[in-house]
Amino acid sequence: MFYLDREAELLATIRSKEYNQALDWLIESRRSIRKFKLDTFPRQLVEQIIRAGLLAPYSGLAVFRNDFRRFVVIPRESKSTVQIAALLKHRISNLCKQLETQMIQNTFMREHGQAFLQNLKTMSQHGIPNVGKAPYYIVVAEQRGIPPVEQRSLAHCMQNMWLKATALGVGFQLLSITAQMAEDKEFCSLLDIPFGQFALDGCLIGIADMIPPPSRRPRPDEVTKWIA
Repeated sequence: MFYLDREAELLATIRSKEYNQALDWLIESRRSIRKFKLDTFPRQLVEQIIRAGLLAPYSGLAVFRNDFRRFVVIPRESKSTVQIAALLKHRISNLCKQLETQMIQNTFMREHGQAFLQNLKTMSQHGIPNVGKAPYYIVVAEQRGIPPVEQRSLAHCMQNMWLKATALGVGFQLLSITAQMAEDKEFCSLLDIPFGQFALDGCLIGIADMIPPPSRRPRPDEVTKWIA
């Protein structure tokens, strides 16, 4: 009996080490992909990534329906892709105008928002890179509720999907403009999402054509303060 207990303990230790190493590898290997190949991949991989998103935490106090989290997949070949790309571009144009107005009135935004504004202007003229090029655009909808923590839940969902995509060898790019599309009736109608009831976020997935190097991070001891 003692031998079996020791064997089980040893096996649990080995598995714990393997899981820990696997998680470290996923976190360290995750990249934001900016360029995708034209190659596509099986629908089953997309469903695995969505499954990971479904398992993300949510606010139990805020939700009051079983389908509080929904997913819409727009393949590159979808007849809706052109219309969706146009709606995204139009929203960015509006955001660009809003930001320019805010920068006139706000010193901090005027001093630090120039790079972001220039990025918005480029996309308002030429469209969003990779929309219509990456094999899949996934929109995630999270029910709005009280307390209003739906964007936090969406962040957890995106995190899970990103790590799962990394594990599957699938490139992943957050498409943060999707959050703004919750205020667009035409966009919500096109995706069959009840307007005003859900917050949104989204991502593009595909086979990476170029994997960027890891970004630099400080050591934990350089940014951590322990309170005695």
